[in-house]
Amino acid sequence: MAKAKKKKTSNGFFMYIKWFWALFFTGVLSAVLLFLLASWEYLGPMPTFEHLENPQTNLASEIISSDNQTLGKFYLDDNRTPIDYEDLPKNLINALIASEDIRFHDHSGIDARGTLRALFFLGKRGGASTISQQLARQIYVGPRSSSKFETIKQKAKEWVIATQLERSYTKEEIIKMYLNIYDFGNNADGIRSAARIYFGKEPKDLKVEESAMLVGMLQNSSLFNPLRREERTRNKRDMVLSQMARYEYISEAEKDSLQAMKINLNYNPESHQYGIATYFRMYLQRYMNGWIRKNPKPALEGERDRWSLYLDGLKIYTTIDFRMQTNAEEAVNEHMEKLQAEFFLQNTPARNKTAPFLDLEKEEIDRIMERAIKISDRWRQMKKEGKSEKDIRSSFTKKREMTVFDWKSETHEKDTIMTPMDSIRYYKTFLRPAMMSMEPQTGHVKAWVGGVDYRHFQYDNVYQGAHQVGSTFKPFVYAAAIDQLRLSPCYELPDTQYCIEAGKHGNTEAWCPRNSNGKYSGEMYTLKRALANSKNTITAQLIDLVGPKSVVSIVKNLGLTREILEVPSIALGTENLNVYEMVGAYGAFVNQGVYVKPVMVTRIEDRNGTVLFEYVPETKDVLSKEVSYTMINLMEGVTHGGSGTRLRTTGANKLKREYDEIITGYPYEFKNPIAGKTGTTQNQSDGWFMGMVPNLVTGVWVGGEDRAIHFKTITYGQGASMALPIWGLYMKKNYENKELGVSDDEFPEPEEISIELDCTKEVENGEDKKDMDDDLEDLDF
Repeated sequence: MAKAKKKKTSNGFFMYIKWFWALFFTGVLSAVLLFLLASWEYLGPMPTFEHLENPQTNLASEIISSDNQTLGKFYLDDNRTPIDYEDLPKNLINALIASEDIRFHDHSGIDARGTLRALFFLGKRGGASTISQQLARQIYVGPRSSSKFETIKQKAKEWVIATQLERSYTKEEIIKMYLNIYDFGNNADGIRSAARIYFGKEPKDLKVEESAMLVGMLQNSSLFNPLRREERTRNKRDMVLSQMARYEYISEAEKDSLQAMKINLNYNPESHQYGIATYFRMYLQRYMNGWIRKNPKPALEGERDRWSLYLDGLKIYTTIDFRMQTNAEEAVNEHMEKLQAEFFLQNTPARNKTAPFLDLEKEEIDRIMERAIKISDRWRQMKKEGKSEKDIRSSFTKKREMTVFDWKSETHEKDTIMTPMDSIRYYKTFLRPAMMSMEPQTGHVKAWVGGVDYRHFQYDNVYQGAHQVGSTFKPFVYAAAIDQLRLSPCYELPDTQYCIEAGKHGNTEAWCPRNSNGKYSGEMYTLKRALANSKNTITAQLIDLVGPKSVVSIVKNLGLTREILEVPSIALGTENLNVYEMVGAYGAFVNQGVYVKPVMVTRIEDRNGTVLFEYVPETKDVLSKEVSYTMINLMEGVTHGGSGTRLRTTGANKLKREYDEIITGYPYEFKNPIAGKTGTTQNQSDGWFMGMVPNLVTGVWVGGEDRAIHFKTITYGQGASMALPIWGLYMKKNYENKELGVSDDEFPEPEEISIELDCTKEVENGEDKKDMDDDLEDLDF
């Protein structure tokens, strides 16, 4: 009986062993079969060798400054910019391996121990996906399916692709690819974007606790989102830190110290409307679209034959200097906030019942508002939707919640309730600035500010906006006279009313321009003194001597492409030109008469570093060295007794003007050589300043959206008050940073010069100070 029982027990044991091995080998064979079926593409298409070698991920195109900083990116859904393994901090790699795949360096894509553990415990003690498998899922397989059958298929494909990736790439390359591909949420695609957006720094600068938080987000960036679920994200970070301590990447003391810390974010959203150089980036977008149309893409079979600015990860190397761009934006904001405060004060209902418009009848205002309505986004969108004109117009009179621009707010935004019609009028009350700065010897544009805030004012006044240039056009007339007639800055002409008769130089009637103050001194003025004090009578005599045709010829050679009428009145700046053109043209004066077309892009590379484009400078000899140096000498007079003299002095910190309000003042006290020209147009609608030092030319314009939006008098309305302070603030900031290398030397003098330049008895001795601030161009001929 006992023997029979023992035999039965023995048979049961062997039966158990038999079934165990049967199930084991069945499982192994099933796994092998599943593996083979996946590799043979019975479970769906697999990536080709070419695609494994060149995985097609969507990459943002990166805009890079001349000092190697990221200005911004172009992307649709994926704000991804890859970085090299060497740029990943050690603490980030340690956190990744400790929490995701501790045997990463020991397996070939599949962790056998981890897989068996996951199967035995049904995943309750952790998953089995290696970093290579997670990379395979991110690039080729896609999100996990809710179907169990589909999940098994996906897992099999991950195994096959993971082993293929391990054969194609080194361990370091796999880590790099994985961190570059992951979507960390909030437009933070890839580790570089994540570090910049969540912590405001490059990945190499991440601290241990910051790396741990980002690694914790790899499990589910939506679930562990620090902006929405801070406590949950912190708990996940602490789990990663515990894993790092467990595998001795950090000590227990370090772990405890770091876990006691709160999550300290420095959130910097990246989008097309935020960040630095927004107006320049929008210009660059148009530039790149034009380049893409002309340059086809060499593509693999099945790929696009056209470059995508938003998907192909182009690297666009620009001339913009990040530091100078920052200085420019700060200077614009510092001055415009104060200037705007005075403009608001002068346009209260008690002082201006038609604000922000000045001296307009109701019918004229209605025409301006009607035009603004019909070019608005609301009108276009509702028209596109098929709405009737009655419904569209009705929508402009209904109050709604909106966020508008506001100088007083720290974010320059405020929430309010108003009608769309009121919002149009509200935005018209804001003055608009534009500024561009260029190195004249190379044409490299160093700073570009097209407005005060791209989120609310999306019209770029550097390139898109053309405005009357006033007295800033006069140097072109003087250049023509000096070039043709060899006139000296000491050459004298009378300050008397001067007329060019009808029929001469294309005049249909006599042209008799007045000086800005309506007075004529009758004195003899040297050209240098006349330009410094912007005497219209002298400029009229000069254009009569050389003719408008020769002036137009010079400005065309200086890069001004717009159609300019060959009539005498152009001498006083009646033409509409933009800041981009004016800076390029003035650059030739500094660059010894050689015009260099402004350059914004120096090189374009694809994602692999292959050079697709390199710029070739476009230059033209326009003026002789002698003539261009004479022009510089003339315009230095503007800052020594002319309308730019305030750059040389230190005014009170508070400039008290009309209504005892405060604008920037003039705390500059520059001692170095500066050449420049202010400009003011009829009714103070436009204020200009063009400023030059030996290696930097900068143009500034300030004005309203419509010409009827302006200051009442030249106290604030002249270029010396509206535009010059921005130049002064910008240059002060530049000179404070010696690394920028902005010159404070003398302008280079030609070896031979025959034109007499010594007029020290005139404006440099401070004569005629009464005209210092009279740079208003009265264009009422």
